[in-house]
Amino acid sequence: MVVVFGRAEERIGEARSASEGMVGYADLSTRPVSRAAELVEVIPGMIATEHSNGGKANQYFLRGLNLHHATDFADFIYGVPLNQWSHQHMSGYLDLNMLIVDLVERVSYLKGVHYAENGDYTSAGSASFRLYDRLPQSFIKLRAGPDAYALSTAGSWTVGETDLLLAATHEGGDGPFDLSADLDKTVIYARMSRPLRDARLRLNFIGYRNAWTATDQIPLRAVEAGTLSRFGIIDPGNGGDTSRYILSAGLEWNDASLIAYAQTSHLDLFHNFTYFTDPLNGDQTEQTEDRLAAGFRGELQGRFDILGVRTETRLGADAHIDWIRQSGLYRTTNRIRTSAIASNRVDVMLADVWADATFYWTERLRSTAGLRADYVTGSVKGLTPANEGDASGLIWSPKLSIAYRLSEDLEIYAGGGSGFHTNNIVGVVQTRDPLTGEETDPATLFAESRGGEIGLRWEPAADLNVTASAFALDFDSELIYLGDSGISEPSDPTRRRGIELSAFWRPFEGLAIDASYAVSHTRFRTAVPGFDRVPNTIEGVAAAGLTWLPGDGWEAAIRVRYLGPGPLVEDNSVRSPATTLVNAGVSKQIGTVKVGFEVLNLFDVDAYDMVYVYESRLRTESAAVADIHFHPARPLTAALSLTTGF
Repeated sequence: MVVVFGRAEERIGEARSASEGMVGYADLSTRPVSRAAELVEVIPGMIATEHSNGGKANQYFLRGLNLHHATDFADFIYGVPLNQWSHQHMSGYLDLNMLIVDLVERVSYLKGVHYAENGDYTSAGSASFRLYDRLPQSFIKLRAGPDAYALSTAGSWTVGETDLLLAATHEGGDGPFDLSADLDKTVIYARMSRPLRDARLRLNFIGYRNAWTATDQIPLRAVEAGTLSRFGIIDPGNGGDTSRYILSAGLEWNDASLIAYAQTSHLDLFHNFTYFTDPLNGDQTEQTEDRLAAGFRGELQGRFDILGVRTETRLGADAHIDWIRQSGLYRTTNRIRTSAIASNRVDVMLADVWADATFYWTERLRSTAGLRADYVTGSVKGLTPANEGDASGLIWSPKLSIAYRLSEDLEIYAGGGSGFHTNNIVGVVQTRDPLTGEETDPATLFAESRGGEIGLRWEPAADLNVTASAFALDFDSELIYLGDSGISEPSDPTRRRGIELSAFWRPFEGLAIDASYAVSHTRFRTAVPGFDRVPNTIEGVAAAGLTWLPGDGWEAAIRVRYLGPGPLVEDNSVRSPATTLVNAGVSKQIGTVKVGFEVLNLFDVDAYDMVYVYESRLRTESAAVADIHFHPARPLTAALSLTTGF
């Protein structure tokens, strides 16, 4: 049996930086995973955590950025954008719970602002998930543990020149916390791929529905006083339900591609972070959104000789429209609405055009210069006339990268450019706080960024590669609209500097080792000295894994993930602790059945998955108290899986 690792792919002579790559095949199929969003952790330096559970989008960290729910990191499935513009919870909202891990063939990633094809939400980077056209084998899989289960099936067939793939999964269970999660999640995939003259046609459908009860972050003071379990809950009414349906059609030629898509989504989210600052009704709020979206993406490639210089060009364009029929924020008690804070109808349209050209000056030296223009326009109609209005803007983003091949196995890179993320149109036109009625400063339409990096890639053998990069990223402001409260949060300009290292080594057939490390230094640029830390940023992350495939049907993997400490307040007086988690798994093929056993949080570490500092009030308190609030990492959990092919 030949085992293929995506990390072993040779990139010298093709890559535009040291911080791009591809992970797939055995890298993914042997990986112990506790939640779908952890697939982004195959990207060196990236971490996915959660402060809720079940169906809400995860929290992401990369390059010294607390990406929240992905304000500066974009994801795609075959070109369809998964981030959601002007989302009620947070613009750029990225819910990866719709992924079926076993269907992902590979993950390609780009980090930094120097890629012309990357626009909104990509200042930190982007990832593209490629799903199988045809599975290695059709299967039925049951995965069960003491508090959760998942039943999945997927099959692929070839009829003439047409490849068909159908898949479905259902997940349920109580979860590991004191309050039952009541998880009810279903995902359906359908895919058709076939030649169409000189192109490849792909039709795709994704259907996703989820309902859950959430255990959100809790106050440390209650746990230390013994009045609340580490896995306890203050408000048992938190949670929600969500759904998303995506239909897309794509054509791929040797030198062009075109994809069109339409999608509809719904979110109803209940949360209560401050508990009882309103002692009578409590502080629970509901965020609700109903959205219809459509768009297309196209790209053309060309190859020319310009004055004797070999040149490769790309020209691309995108258009995307969102019709958000309901974007609401309500006060609630035990999921019953008591009053409306905001209720809006929002339309957003985005269009862009981009181009780049790669010049091969010599056999060793090449450069890529690019430029993109992004236009955004939107309108808001709602309860408060002062918060209605229109906004639009155009932003230009130049890009440049240079690669020089020092030898057959060593290449160095330098690159830079500008990027941005858009803010929620609701926050851009808003002039009054919907809670207090006071005048407020609106958010900027664009949060602009500028960055650059240098790096190297060393590939001395087909089974060994090392990359290293040093990056810089500045934001003029990270001001964002917070859907939790319906207001814009101001931010001073920020600056980030960091170093990333990653390595892959297969010392012999059947054994693969990978490791990555990233450290970052993040500060407010104009803040008073001593008060310049950016809360909830992480100063260092690391990951390592060992995969063993000895043959005779055996597979084993162990992975360790380190999430470093970071400031929780501007003066650095309160810091989040470091967290180290270990996951492991082993499986054996016995005839037609594959038996697997996984252990997550192998050493049962009492760790934080997310941690914040803010004020909250318990029922027994007379006033709000500033405190650490945390969502714990899941405790030691074992799961058994049975997979049979057909």
